[in-house]
Amino acid sequence: MSTAGKSGARGAMLEEDPDQTYENVLAEIQSFELPIEATLRSVYDDQPNAHKKFMEKLDACIRNHDKEIEKMCNFHHQGFVDAITELLKVRTDAEKLKVQVTDTNRRFQDAGKEVIVQTEDIIRCRIQQRNITTVVEKLQLCLPVLEMYSKLKEQMSAKRYYSALKTMEQLENVYFPRVSQYRFCQLMIENLPKLREDIKEISMSDLKDFLESIRKHSDKIGETAMKQAQQQKTFSVALQKQNNVKFGKNMYINDRIPEERNEIVLKQTFEEEDASEEEVLTVQDLVDFSPVYRCLHIYSVLGDEETFENYYRKQRKKQARLVLQPQSNMHETVDGYRRYFTQIVGFFVVEDHILHVTQGLVTRAYTDELWNMALSKIIAVLRAHSSYCTDPDLVLELKNLIVIFADTLQGYGFPVNRLFDLLFEIRDQYNETLLKKWAAVFRDIFEEDNYSPIPVVNEEEYKIVISKFPFQDPDLEKQSFPKKFPMSQSVPRIYIQVKEFIYASLQFSESLHRSSTEIDDMLRKSTNLLLTRTLNSCLLNLIRKPHIGLTELVQIIINTTHLEQACKYLEDFITNITNISQETVHTTRLYGLSTFKDARHAAEGEIYTKLNQKIDEFVQLADYDWTMSEPDGRASGYLMDLINFLRSIFQVFTHLPGKVAQTACMSACQHLSTSLMQMLLDNELKQISMGAIQQFNLDVIQCELFASSEPVPGFQGDTLQLAFIDLRQLLDLFMVWDWSTYLADYGQPASKYLRVNPNTALTLLEKMKDTNKKNNIFAQFRKNDRDKQKLIETVMKQLRSLVNGMSQHT
Repeated sequence: MSTAGKSGARGAMLEEDPDQTYENVLAEIQSFELPIEATLRSVYDDQPNAHKKFMEKLDACIRNHDKEIEKMCNFHHQGFVDAITELLKVRTDAEKLKVQVTDTNRRFQDAGKEVIVQTEDIIRCRIQQRNITTVVEKLQLCLPVLEMYSKLKEQMSAKRYYSALKTMEQLENVYFPRVSQYRFCQLMIENLPKLREDIKEISMSDLKDFLESIRKHSDKIGETAMKQAQQQKTFSVALQKQNNVKFGKNMYINDRIPEERNEIVLKQTFEEEDASEEEVLTVQDLVDFSPVYRCLHIYSVLGDEETFENYYRKQRKKQARLVLQPQSNMHETVDGYRRYFTQIVGFFVVEDHILHVTQGLVTRAYTDELWNMALSKIIAVLRAHSSYCTDPDLVLELKNLIVIFADTLQGYGFPVNRLFDLLFEIRDQYNETLLKKWAAVFRDIFEEDNYSPIPVVNEEEYKIVISKFPFQDPDLEKQSFPKKFPMSQSVPRIYIQVKEFIYASLQFSESLHRSSTEIDDMLRKSTNLLLTRTLNSCLLNLIRKPHIGLTELVQIIINTTHLEQACKYLEDFITNITNISQETVHTTRLYGLSTFKDARHAAEGEIYTKLNQKIDEFVQLADYDWTMSEPDGRASGYLMDLINFLRSIFQVFTHLPGKVAQTACMSACQHLSTSLMQMLLDNELKQISMGAIQQFNLDVIQCELFASSEPVPGFQGDTLQLAFIDLRQLLDLFMVWDWSTYLADYGQPASKYLRVNPNTALTLLEKMKDTNKKNNIFAQFRKNDRDKQKLIETVMKQLRSLVNGMSQHT
């Protein structure tokens, strides 16, 4: 209940029973230990004169208490008196006891002085002991720190930097916090960053030495890696060949190597492989990679791994650019290319090793980017330098190096497809160098050939020729020795050289990771180039050489015929060495047919040209006396020599195809007829006598007799004689002097002198007229027959009118 509530309650009680109320207030005052302000306030505030009444009540209460106190004192007074009396009695004993206690205390004080001295000594010893214990405890904390720091110094001296960094970590994380309050610890803490920087500098110096070392050893590393790749490839190829031999498969290898030799080569290959297995060197055997590991670990511990990675990659990229820069004369020798490739292989073998033995120093993405950059540079360098190579052997060695280079890096996981694409470009260049080389070979063969059929005197010589060239002729086989092959020595030599070219081309096509069908197609295309371009060009140049005569041209035509027939054997040869099935193959055909046909046509044309030139040489020897009055009665000597020459030549033509011989004979007769006609009509010839015409007629008769003798078989009827029909009709017209018939039948299809041109007749008649005037022949003629002279004038006028009519009509 609150104080206000209590005051209200007391007010109500004062109204009912004031005496009882004051009694209660006094009871509260006596019993309460708390402040009585509220109780007193209720007394004074409730009613007037309450204070007076309360004081009266209070005084009455005090008197009652005094009476009670007096009663109590009276009750205990005797006991108090007794106690005082006893206390006085004890006083004497107390004084005695005090004296004794004082004496005892003095004696104790005297005795305790010695104890105090000893106690102080003990205290001092205890303090020293406590200090010693504290020192020992602190030393036990410090000694491991000092030992670890000493160990750190030893590790630094021993260049065990990674261990030193680990020791630093232990010092910082474990030991230094225990003794951080000591000054020496602060000095050590301050010295650790300097040690770390020293370690970084030293490890970076070791890394630089390592980078310089691998730059110098890249050749050896690459050479070893390429050698191992080549040995592995040789082993695989040898194993495949052995399996092919075991299962009876056709191997596309040089069939010039007999099977026994193959077995020896395989055996030697396996023995060399077994011997080399004992000496297999790895990149770890050639290069100490510990500086890289240490430096990587050190920078990893120092938390600066990214700096190390960036520095390493930057330096390696610089080295890559140096490695990819070729020597200016690299294309001159295969050793230049080999050094270039070994350095590159060594570089990427090291990078591949770093990739696999470290985590994060180089990544696959980084090596791929580096390789793509290098590959583009390599291809550009090889494309540029290989273009300078003119020796096919050097190009082939370059190809083999590129294949080994590609196989080696492919074994390390680098993509090399672009290198094999480059090889196809180089292959075209290789074929060009081969074509140039074989052009010189063909030229030498043609220069050394005697252009005579190959003679054989016995069976052994016959078989030797047959072994070199696929010639089949049952008639020749039946003939007895000695006998002759129709072709000359150049044919089997060319056939052998074409096969050699195919072998050489095959050597480049091998190891290009192409199917047999693709290789077969490449061989056929390159062989076609050899036939259509190189051999054809050599044949055409040979045919056009001035010193090649008709006999040589005839032999060249015969040779090309047999070479053309041998093309099917070359196709079978290519199919065999590439192991392509005849049933399933759909390959390029050899263009030998067109090549040799073109050469034959050129030779035939050259035969016609040279034959005509020879005829011209004989005709130039003609020495007619165009003013003779009577003929000699026999043909001219030059013409008889010419006819004899033609007879001997056409006998040689018997080995030619019939058409060629007939065309040559017809061409010769036509050219001879034309030459004789031009001789009559020559502008420099001003006069011709009738005797000269008669002598000329004797020569033409010999030509007609030669044509009718069928110098070349195959002509029907008098076809060959028709070559001289123009001359014959012209000469008959003048010798018979049948101008009336000529003029009357001119223009008629059945005219006797149909082939005589009016202009030709007029030209010749004018030459005869001028001659007669000069020699006064017509003077006597006018006396005997003036009408004939008038007839000549009339004929000339009519001929002129015919000529003018022809020109107007034209």
